[in-house]
Amino acid sequence: MKPSIPKGTRDFSPAEMVRRNYIFDTIKKVFQLYGYLPIETPAMENLETLMGKYGEEGDRLIFKILNSGNYLEGIDVQQLLTKNNKQLTTKISEKALRYDLTVPFARYVVQHQNEITFPFKRFQIQPVWRADRPQKGRYREFYQCDADVIGSNSLVNEVELIQLIDDVFGRLNLPVIIKINNRKILSGIAEVIGETDKIIDITVAIDKLDKIGVDGVNKELSEKGVGEEALKKLQPLINFKGTTSEKLIFLNSLLVSSEIGLKGIEEVEYIFNTLNNLQLGTCNLELDITLARGLNYYTGAIIEVKANAGTLTSSICGGGRYDDLTGIFGLLNVSGVGISFGADRIYDVLNELNLFPESVSSSTKLLFVAFNEKDQSDMLPLLAMVRKARINSEIYPNTKADAKKQFNYAESKNIPFVVSVKEGILILKNIVSGEKEEISIEKIIEKLK
Repeated sequence: MKPSIPKGTRDFSPAEMVRRNYIFDTIKKVFQLYGYLPIETPAMENLETLMGKYGEEGDRLIFKILNSGNYLEGIDVQQLLTKNNKQLTTKISEKALRYDLTVPFARYVVQHQNEITFPFKRFQIQPVWRADRPQKGRYREFYQCDADVIGSNSLVNEVELIQLIDDVFGRLNLPVIIKINNRKILSGIAEVIGETDKIIDITVAIDKLDKIGVDGVNKELSEKGVGEEALKKLQPLINFKGTTSEKLIFLNSLLVSSEIGLKGIEEVEYIFNTLNNLQLGTCNLELDITLARGLNYYTGAIIEVKANAGTLTSSICGGGRYDDLTGIFGLLNVSGVGISFGADRIYDVLNELNLFPESVSSSTKLLFVAFNEKDQSDMLPLLAMVRKARINSEIYPNTKADAKKQFNYAESKNIPFVVSVKEGILILKNIVSGEKEEISIEKIIEKLK
């Protein structure tokens, strides 16, 4: 049987891992710059922790883990014959792989509430799993890089997170569009069209607007029981185009009778007005009144980021405010807001646009080569000196290999410098330019450091 891996997962070569770590390190440095502290949670959570937090569609995408041993023990044959998936799942599966990092974070906060100081700012960089259909830019196993602040309802947190997003993509040299909306605005829309009880169906459908178009959204809402009159009232919203100011004027007139809708507009106006007075870099801000993101736990601001270049149209970062998420686990009245960077999608965009710096193409900076055992023995203390100076370096172990093979090794690994010895003198070669120079080990350290 030919070895393989599950669809929607990937192996990563050393060259790919160097680039991925560049992304992780860049994001981590910005997280720390803004005062966020690291935590980790288990790859698997209790199934009851995850179910019901992502909506009906999200629940279907959770990877369930079969109970250990004979997981069918105690299951009646008649229960199996009914093929009741939901009922059977709870009996044969008690655990699941985490779907995202936000719900486990909320569970962590509740479980450790007496050990942490509020507001609590944490970041987390770990893999998550979704039983999705694999396609370009969408994987079943992928990393998320999350930053959340919980225990504060101040909109300064939203402003700061957007600054953080701008900082990250500025360092990655990737121009992006940051789209902003507010769940209260969506609730107001549902209210004024007379379909308050259909808010979940409306947000899930509107969130697919880019994928299925206006007709597709209308069809899905109709199938969910949204009335024809309500759909007519919804059309101006779905089709409206204009500047942020024009959209706010339109929303104020549309939602004049909705208290919650006007509250959402007020929050959005604060975020945009505050950010207008700050120095943002490469990002473009946009109010997108159809942005929903489809997650049930958002209660305020909704944020989504897309690359402003390349062919990948999927979101590469997103988030929002969730005022009642910890309440699900028993800790009431604790507001939170957070964002999540999709590292795998960011990698794909940077790779397509050739935006990775040359400096991240290799982890080894210097290779020692020797053609006899004495020279190799003499080089080992020098190698130790170079490593002590924190310069990534290695030595080719086989002295019987000829010069061509050893230098080809350096080229294949994109090692920029090679040092050899000739009659007791060190020779440093620049692999890219071909330039050679006689040099001392101290000068090599000074040059490469």
